[in-house]
Amino acid sequence: MAGYLDRIGAGLVLKNVEPLSFDYIPLELVGRDDKILDLASIFSTIISPETSCNALITGPVGSGKTALAKVFAKDIKDNYSRKRKISYLHINCRNHSTTTQVLHRIITSLEPRYPVRGLSSSEILSSIRTILRNSNKHLLVILDEVNYILRKEGNDILYNLLRIDEDKDGQGTISLILISQEEILNSLEGAVISRLGAGNHLRFSSYGRDGLFEIAKQRAELSLFEDSYSDQILNLIADSASTMGDARNVLHLIEGAAKNAEKEGRKNIIPEDVQSISSKEVKAVEPHTIDSLRPHTQLLLLAICRRLKKESEMTSGDAEQLYQVVCEEYNQSPKGHTTLWKYLKDLELKDLLTSKYGAVPQGRGRTQILSMPNILPSDLIKRLESSLNRQYGI
Repeated sequence: MAGYLDRIGAGLVLKNVEPLSFDYIPLELVGRDDKILDLASIFSTIISPETSCNALITGPVGSGKTALAKVFAKDIKDNYSRKRKISYLHINCRNHSTTTQVLHRIITSLEPRYPVRGLSSSEILSSIRTILRNSNKHLLVILDEVNYILRKEGNDILYNLLRIDEDKDGQGTISLILISQEEILNSLEGAVISRLGAGNHLRFSSYGRDGLFEIAKQRAELSLFEDSYSDQILNLIADSASTMGDARNVLHLIEGAAKNAEKEGRKNIIPEDVQSISSKEVKAVEPHTIDSLRPHTQLLLLAICRRLKKESEMTSGDAEQLYQVVCEEYNQSPKGHTTLWKYLKDLELKDLLTSKYGAVPQGRGRTQILSMPNILPSDLIKRLESSLNRQYGI
């Protein structure tokens, strides 16, 4: 039986799993040529010593926002070093969700041992500018998932970073690229929009089928042995992932199909390898999607998830009754029927549930039937309860 160990490290199909990681950034971006050109236009003056440039990128999960920003920043740094000393820093605001954390991250990237303890935000900002001016550097800061810090602390961090060089002579020190999974213009104050530039907003849509094929081709070339796959396999992967338009599904399907083939002792991927992974695909819901819902929409979704954890579907009437129970649990007054109908439509638009009209169970007439075919309700319950407990101080 010890022969099973022959499978470990066999490398029959996978030669390098790293390019299939969500965090891997390729040397060249595919499928977003139009957007990287748009971003280059916004940053057309970045090599001029006296200027700073800013952009806002929004779009759904897996639409290439972060990858594009990182590739662009690296290309700027590598190709224009003789004209301007530009460095870049990526900060995920889910992990650094306060002004203090962001500013500490910036200054320690410039001076790892800088004594920041006891300094106010304004003092750290002044120190950041002094370090950059003295070293004749320009820093491009990518604030990823910036909606987290906006929701928690408001606009102050953006306002202060955008005006860091205001009323002072000399070169611009910081440029910003803000990234969010949601439209955040309504969360931005007028002063921030004015400095950011309303025209500097790039809206990403989900990838189309052709873009997903290009991504599949690029990542397969980087991660799989040459003769282990065909264009037929890549087309099948692109077709499967196109239902969501999420590039991360492509990576998951390539890795899963490759491991299926290796498990069977084969050196090539066959259609069944892709199909078996695709048939098990369960949609992952980003924490931000849940946190951005209205409190009573969260209460309604929690009621639905608790029922659909045990059953495959439920009626909208059952959802309303269970919502009232959850409201009582959290000491909240339930919303009316019309408002709940709007909340259900919002959840459906966000792909958090599916609805159809069907016969009333054990009765006459037709009603709205709710289900979650692509989401595991149990995955959402803990997140919803944590968010609601935090909001209502439980």
